[in-house]
Amino acid sequence: MNSFYHYLKTEIPNLTEQWYEQLDKSLDGVYGTTDERQIEKLKEHNRQFHQNFAELFNEESGEMTTRLNKWINEIATDKAHLNTPLDQIIGEFFNVQEQYFQIVQQYIETLSDSPTHREVQGLNHVIFTTFNSIIREFSRRNIIESEKLLKSQQEMILELSSPVITVMEGIAILPLVGDIDTHRAQVIFDKTLAQCNEMQVQQLVIDLSGVAIVDTMVASKIFQVIEGLRLIGTEASLTGIRPEIAQTAVQLGINFKSVSTYSSLAQYFAVNNVLNQ
Repeated sequence: MNSFYHYLKTEIPNLTEQWYEQLDKSLDGVYGTTDERQIEKLKEHNRQFHQNFAELFNEESGEMTTRLNKWINEIATDKAHLNTPLDQIIGEFFNVQEQYFQIVQQYIETLSDSPTHREVQGLNHVIFTTFNSIIREFSRRNIIESEKLLKSQQEMILELSSPVITVMEGIAILPLVGDIDTHRAQVIFDKTLAQCNEMQVQQLVIDLSGVAIVDTMVASKIFQVIEGLRLIGTEASLTGIRPEIAQTAVQLGINFKSVSTYSSLAQYFAVNNVLNQ
């Protein structure tokens, strides 16, 4: 394999440019970028792959596995690649694999003595099995990193979806929008108490006008928030309880009598003369 290794090393400088020239630039994510810096980074990743992959055929090299694993991890955690559909990345792995099959054929044509079928099959077998392993391992790591990124984004969205907004000194509102499941309800509970304590909120208005459904779980968690706020010295009020939500609350036996309620934020401000203070 060493003779093929030396031949391959002479071909490496051209492989990246050939690959990028044939790349479908209409693809999403990293492959369709027009940013020159990102393009150069993409090419550098490709060059590093070829340099590492070539060592498979170097009988004197003992670092092949370590180098490839390091490369796979770098690409799997690269932000630009995480924003690229996995099927497109795998497609480019296959395109690069095809480059190596072609190099084997070119190598054979340079030899004065034709190699045996077994020797050719051996080279192609190394390429095929190694690419299979690389694609499987990359896919596994890419999915793990994608799930981490998605979880992080979801947590950020949850935090941003329950902001305590200061209206004036000591008075703030908590506008809730969308569906509230068990996990989001717990986040609202934790974040609201922490923010009100940090901001020294004396009166908090929880606005439900953007919440489509209030069931027993949501109502229970809202009352937990209200009770928790009382313990830290914050008085809570509710606004935006639409007629259909009020009807559902009555049917479910949810009692809002212990909490000050208003039809809207405007009514709250008017009744409490907040904006004129």
